[in-house]
Amino acid sequence: MIQKKSSIYIVSSIVLIVVVLASIQYGAVLISNQQMLDACMHFFQGKTPSSIYEGVFLQIRLPRVILCALSGGILAVSGVYMQGLFRNPLVEPGIIGTSAGAAFGASIVFVLAVYLPIEWKALVGPLLVPLFAFLGATLATFLVYSISKSQQKTSILSILLVGLAINSLGLSGMGFMTYLARDPQARSINFWNLGTFSGANWQQVSIVTILGIFVFFASTQFAKPLNAMLLGEEEAAYLGVDLKKFRRKILIVNTLMVAIITSFIGIIGFIGLIVPHIVRQLVGSDHKKLLPASVIIGATILLLADLVARLLLAPAEIPIGIITSMVGAPIFIILLKKQLFIKSDA
Repeated sequence: MIQKKSSIYIVSSIVLIVVVLASIQYGAVLISNQQMLDACMHFFQGKTPSSIYEGVFLQIRLPRVILCALSGGILAVSGVYMQGLFRNPLVEPGIIGTSAGAAFGASIVFVLAVYLPIEWKALVGPLLVPLFAFLGATLATFLVYSISKSQQKTSILSILLVGLAINSLGLSGMGFMTYLARDPQARSINFWNLGTFSGANWQQVSIVTILGIFVFFASTQFAKPLNAMLLGEEEAAYLGVDLKKFRRKILIVNTLMVAIITSFIGIIGFIGLIVPHIVRQLVGSDHKKLLPASVIIGATILLLADLVARLLLAPAEIPIGIITSMVGAPIFIILLKKQLFIKSDA
């Protein structure tokens, strides 16, 4: 059994490397292996790209693939966190209003950016949309946590119910912004709301890489308490887990993860919901194994979805959220029916 689980890590890592190479090579512009090697060699020698293909590889394709892989891994880990915290396999990262808050914040910029002071635009530049999306996500999560408090206690059920309400509020705000928007602005809102990596750049890659390192160290701290949570809140408390403190940490880290990813690429659903299910079938429920495996498989699945989004109607590009929803929604229905079937038998 141990050898089987170890082989899963090896095989999934090999598959990830193959998918990364394919994602870099294929797209509206085909980049050969030799062109990739030449581009890397010229970069390390301090030379400018010698062809348009090398420029596409270094400035467009490579940052996009790295950002996509990092985002898939982080969203998958966020799903593991939320499902472990709520002890419910049907929970996904945006359940506490983070994604809806980010969408509302971004829509404000798309519609009202023309009225913002010029100094703001000059200071923030291309990070204006991500900044407002991050602020919206943080505000939504803060509201959920604050409202769900009752007599210094915060129950999982109250967080879930208030999160649904804040989700609706955020989506309503985004709908209102869409109503006020002109046609190009409305298209920007809708396209961002469906998720896209078309604007990936090295600045975003740097920020998300730092986030990925932070997530890695957080995962080493959260694995043991999450395993204890599998037994129930009372049992976890008996084992020494400070539930209030741990819950607050998980929510803060989840907000940071989802808000930053969503602020750069828009809303991408189902990765944080489906990947943990797939990984549990492969390595079990031990979070020490579940978290690293989720990073690998989450990155692989999102890269595959992005590759399909770029190739299906090439040279046009389909928003990646459409691809993940087309695949994820049927899987979610199957999981939901399975969950209800188990409960009815019990």
